[in-house]
Amino acid sequence: MTDPAYQRLGLPATASTYAVLRAAVRALHPDTRAVRGFRAARKRFYGQMLCAHAARQAVGDSPTG
Repeated sequence: MTDPAYQRLGLPATASTYAVLRAAVRALHPDTRAVRGFRAARKRFYGQMLCAHAARQAVGDSPTG
């Protein structure tokens, strides 16, 4: 099952890891990105998005929208 947060990024399966990170950063509210205390949570979120993208690429999934 694909992560709903990853699906909201709206990326094709062929997107690079850098594109996934850019989309994940843009998905977060600027106030959330500014809080130093949320750094570990942000890093965990970015890692989850990269893992979901890698899993999708491994399966060869078609784009979802």
